[in-house]
Amino acid sequence: MTKQFSGVINVDIRDSEPDWEPYRQPVAPKGAPNVLYIVLDDVGFSAAQPWGGLIDTPNINRLARSGLTYTNWHTTALCSPTRSSLLTGRNHTTNGMACIAEATSGFPNGNGHIPFECATVAEVLGEMGWNTYMLGKWHLCSSDEMNLASSKRNWPIGRGFERYYGFLGGETNQWYPDLVYDNHPVPQPSTPAEGYHLTTDLTDKAIEFVKDAKVIAPEKPFFMYFCPGATHAPHHAPAEWIEKYAGKFDMGYERYRELVLERQKELGVLPADAELTPINPYVEETSVDGTKWPELDVVRPWDSLSADEQRLFCRMAEVYAGFLSHTDHEIGRLLDFLESSGELDNTLVVFVSDNGASGEGGPNGSVNENKFFNSIPDDMAENLRYLDQIGSPATYNHYPSGWAWAFNTPFKLWKRYNFEGGVADPLIISWPRGIKARGELRNQYCHATDIVSTVYDCLGVDLPEQVKGFQQVPLEGVSLRSTFEDADAPTPKQTAFFSMLGSRAIWHRGWKAVSVHPTLSGWRNFEHDRWELYHTDEDPTEMHDLAAEHPTKLREMINIWFHEAGKYHGLPLDDRTAVEVLADPTRPQMSPPRPRYVYYPDAAEVPESAAVNIRNRSYQIAVSVDVDSPDANGVLFSHGARFGGHSLYVKDRRLKYAYNFVGSNLQVVESDTDLPTGEVVLAAVFEREGEAMPATGTLTLYVNDRKVGEGRITTQPGNFSLVGEGLNVGSDPAEPVTDDYPGVSPYEFVGGTIHQAVVDVSGEPYVDLEKEAVAIARRE
Repeated sequence: MTKQFSGVINVDIRDSEPDWEPYRQPVAPKGAPNVLYIVLDDVGFSAAQPWGGLIDTPNINRLARSGLTYTNWHTTALCSPTRSSLLTGRNHTTNGMACIAEATSGFPNGNGHIPFECATVAEVLGEMGWNTYMLGKWHLCSSDEMNLASSKRNWPIGRGFERYYGFLGGETNQWYPDLVYDNHPVPQPSTPAEGYHLTTDLTDKAIEFVKDAKVIAPEKPFFMYFCPGATHAPHHAPAEWIEKYAGKFDMGYERYRELVLERQKELGVLPADAELTPINPYVEETSVDGTKWPELDVVRPWDSLSADEQRLFCRMAEVYAGFLSHTDHEIGRLLDFLESSGELDNTLVVFVSDNGASGEGGPNGSVNENKFFNSIPDDMAENLRYLDQIGSPATYNHYPSGWAWAFNTPFKLWKRYNFEGGVADPLIISWPRGIKARGELRNQYCHATDIVSTVYDCLGVDLPEQVKGFQQVPLEGVSLRSTFEDADAPTPKQTAFFSMLGSRAIWHRGWKAVSVHPTLSGWRNFEHDRWELYHTDEDPTEMHDLAAEHPTKLREMINIWFHEAGKYHGLPLDDRTAVEVLADPTRPQMSPPRPRYVYYPDAAEVPESAAVNIRNRSYQIAVSVDVDSPDANGVLFSHGARFGGHSLYVKDRRLKYAYNFVGSNLQVVESDTDLPTGEVVLAAVFEREGEAMPATGTLTLYVNDRKVGEGRITTQPGNFSLVGEGLNVGSDPAEPVTDDYPGVSPYEFVGGTIHQAVVDVSGEPYVDLEKEAVAIARRE
């Protein structure tokens, strides 16, 4: 609450008494610790070494040695929901994050907007004297607000962070990221050829942010939310990190699970009698009306793969491992800086993964996820040609679901599901000055909602009744501080509530009930769900279903689920298919679709979600230019990148149009005459023919009204990218649509002046909702 002025005001300042208290900056208590969240993405329970994984993570190990490793910590099964809980201390449905931020439903539990009544840690600590920094993945902003015309109320700067550098969506290309600095997009500082990688860039900026403030006020603490894109797809890593793992996964994912289970028992992460769950336990499960279990959520047995498939799948695991190890190295750089500057001992470090390993690669994985999103099957021969380039800028890759199962050893399934494979995840808490115990395990059951309560407890902070004028919803987690010094302290949590995309679970005092209901399945009929019951204190891997043996206990647990759902806004349940989610006509848009779009040079890139939609329809691109020189060249208009996109440009005095079909087929149409000087309109006109998919037709080039070139092209049925590069006029920054451009990145148009580009889509579109829906669903 604002302090009232208590001085004396007279006509003359000399006769008045000042009172500076209402105007002073907030000051944290003397000696208050820094807080550092390190939030990784899709890592899973058993990839990193402290939980028995076979991927080298010396700096994560370093945190484990200096702090406490929790073996029974849980998330919400998806990234946006978990991140909302990590920042607010409330359940994901209380936060309006029942699903990812792009899949909003218009209900209190899933509207994609964290209520201001659920203040973030940054909002609270910033008002108490901490500097607040955010680096990396945000993913807490609905799609209609992720553009420069939108409100910035739900961008990081709007939710309490003083400084931000990262990307707003659920994923990004690690070589060519969609960077936002504070409230505006910025180009990356260097190229992959010059050594650029996003994780390194984020680490550099994190160190810079701390330096900038500490040289002025060394005693002022900070809260930093450090969220690399790793290890979410695409799995991109420097080649030298990938090569460290050559041949290390040749045993296959089934043997990996056996080896890791042995290590977990040796480390004490799991009890000696813990059992390894079988693969595909639900493949024969059907809905009440006979709908089969989704093919995407199945693992191919290792011995069913051909030698080439095994080779490809092993390489995909090597790339993932290199990605995680490289990220660990960058975490080490950040820790080294904090140690050398004297800050680490009094920094409360919370290290987590936001959900289980990802099964979104499906049974076969991919070297270019964009093919799957466009319903174009991966071709094994083509994939094998990329074997030595997986993880490089030439691929947009994801491993198959078998590795997701392996990196969640010993649990069932993966991200999206409320079985332990989706929600049991890594947690380390390290605070050298505040925790005496070192290098110990903690087995108490805990949840993402508990982190904020723990942080406030350690800082001696109480959640204010109001933050920025908003009456606060009470915290819904509990503090874990009682476990810091006492390994045998009672579990402070009594109940944990889970709901995600139709999958439900409830944990209560050592028991867990979970519904057998596939996510994004459209099965509906929730009243017919089969529930399984586990005594997790004795059966942590959910091997022995006790539902038939204890029907009364199961009914009690289901009743508790409904009670908690009522308390935390858990309804309605939503297992709609991706098609239904996308086709929701009630979802807000920044601006409704229109037949004609006008774009300008020297403006920020337009995200694909807010740009003109040319998919599966005829379109016209017309660029008005004053050509000053016969040697004019460069990009006039571009949209997308290597893995899908199109571009109109000038090279060697010829007008050219390139359409890159999902990165597999670069189609180029070129003019047959040189470009004239003077005022001209340069155009590319596509006329779709028939209703076949993918859409094909004739692309014609024009200079003013004169046809100068023609060719047939095939266009993508779905998005150019998930959350990747957008639309530009006068350049093609970051990853180019084609390598045919003249000049060097960003391939700006020179030798003339571009006035504007007009894109006309007034013809009737043929919208394939399923292809678009797949793209939205994969942003998880």
